[in-house]
Amino acid sequence: MIAVYIILILTLFFLLILNLPVFGRLPHGLRLDKIHHLSNYRDGALQNLSVTPMQPEGVSFFKVLKAFLFDKQPNKIPQKELSFVKPDLNGKTRTQSPEVIWFGHSSYLIKVDGLKVLVDPVFNKSPSPFSFIGSKAFPGTDFVKADDFKEIDVILITHDHYDHLDYQSILKLAPKTKEIITSLGVGAHLERWGINASKIKELCWGESLSFSNGIKFTAVPARHFTGRKFKRNQTLWSAFIMQAAHSKLFLGGDSGYDTHFVKIGEEFGPFDLALLECGQYNAYWPYIHMFPEETVQAAIDLKAKVLMPVHWGKFSLAMHPWNEPITRVVAAAAKKQLQIVTPRLGETVVLNDYLPTTAWWLDDKT
Repeated sequence: MIAVYIILILTLFFLLILNLPVFGRLPHGLRLDKIHHLSNYRDGALQNLSVTPMQPEGVSFFKVLKAFLFDKQPNKIPQKELSFVKPDLNGKTRTQSPEVIWFGHSSYLIKVDGLKVLVDPVFNKSPSPFSFIGSKAFPGTDFVKADDFKEIDVILITHDHYDHLDYQSILKLAPKTKEIITSLGVGAHLERWGINASKIKELCWGESLSFSNGIKFTAVPARHFTGRKFKRNQTLWSAFIMQAAHSKLFLGGDSGYDTHFVKIGEEFGPFDLALLECGQYNAYWPYIHMFPEETVQAAIDLKAKVLMPVHWGKFSLAMHPWNEPITRVVAAAAKKQLQIVTPRLGETVVLNDYLPTTAWWLDDKT
């Protein structure tokens, strides 16, 4: 009986933990009904356009876990603080050109045509449900806090993974944000966190949302997956096209390489700037994240004039050295003669005006 009681207590504790707000909530009601009617919903889950296994054939989950936990890789985390530029978060743009400020990983602020758009804001020290679990932010990358933002027009969330949708950051940012644009299903998490449904705009692939000043957001396919607990692919994952009066940006979120980049480039390109992931890759999960060389090819497929590589520089979520992604993507872009921009953390990129290419990660090399 003692053993039974212990099992019951542990089960109850486990269920209570899983019901904490940080894990969000699965879609239900009309939201779930809309998901069920999407063309890429099959077998109880949303699907990628191409068959996308989590690991390649012959590689088990336990093999990946063993490699991640026990295969020591040098230089995964910088040993000293990364350099940064203290940004102007709340000022207005000085020209008609978009301004982009990168905060590390996939979080960045876009200022254009009087609109401030904050993409995948994660200002917590760990991209996980609890701060004591998982990778910690690199030293020097906490130079911006959620409290530093005064007013935000749009928060854009590409998908619901913890390194793109952070509970604590959203709680602080949502009250001073006018609109939240995200992929279909993610609104269930946001409403669980007390955010008014009228503020949330969810898009499925091919849907668009326009603002009175002419800025238009369109959700397009990516090759990835979602889930904050154990059940995957119950909410959608997307990239977004942001079209302003004088520019067009591709906001890539997370995606493995596939033919969708060519199709998007043909339908929506060319793009003035493509922000694409270049880090957290590994041969054990080659379909859901791009290798740096694929990042360059994706930008070419999109017909992007300039590539800005993100999804690196703040967290170590794979087994490669922390600065390997940027080193490889810069080399690949040079081979393909693709223009690339590599700002310091917090540095303001001004499209058509200021496109820094300083190899600052060499100065911060350990």
